[in-house]
Amino acid sequence: MLDQATYTPRLKALYDSKIRAALKEEFGYRNDMQIPRLDKIVLNMGVGEAVKDTKKVKQAAEELSLIAGQKAVITTAKKSIAGFRVREGMPLGAKVTLRRERMYEFLDRLINVAMPRIRDFRGVKGTAFDGRGNYAMGLKEHIVFPEIDFDKVDEVLGMDIIICTTAKTDAEAKALLKHFNMPFNS
Repeated sequence: MLDQATYTPRLKALYDSKIRAALKEEFGYRNDMQIPRLDKIVLNMGVGEAVKDTKKVKQAAEELSLIAGQKAVITTAKKSIAGFRVREGMPLGAKVTLRRERMYEFLDRLINVAMPRIRDFRGVKGTAFDGRGNYAMGLKEHIVFPEIDFDKVDEVLGMDIIICTTAKTDAEAKALLKHFNMPFNS
C-alpha cells in the first residue's frame, strides 16, 4: 500500500508543474486562484432492468466501486411512475463522487487506458460542456476499464461521467481538459 502523505498522482503533479502556468499565460489570469482546476468527477450508472431484478443494481454498484476505487452509493427513485412500473424508493442505479487523488487517478485511467480500448473510438465530443465549465460524457460499455473482468460480467452497462471544474466558461474548461490530453474530436 502506498503512503498517502507522500504519494501524488501523475496528473496532479503535471497540473501543478506545467498546466497551471500554461493556463495562466493563455488566459492572462492575475491571481493564481482564478486558474481553473478539477473540482470533482461523478460516475453514474442507471440500471433500467432494476425494475424486474433488484440484484442487477447491487451488481452495478459493485462494478462501479471497482472502477472508481471507492464504494458506490445505490440511487433510488424519487417518484412513483406507473408507466415504467417504478415505485418511490425503488433502487434504480449507482453513483460515485471522486475528489482529490482518486479523481486524478480515475481521469488518468479514463484517458490513457479506458478510452483507447473503446471500439471505433474517434475522440470525445468537444461540445458537451454545460456553459459553466463542466463536461459530461457517456460510455456505452463499462467493460473498457481493466478492473472489470469480462468473463464475470452478466450484462454490459453504460455509464455517465461528469467532470466538474472551477472554470467559469466552457473555453477555459476545454483548455484545462486539453492540457490533460483529453482526446476531443473537434
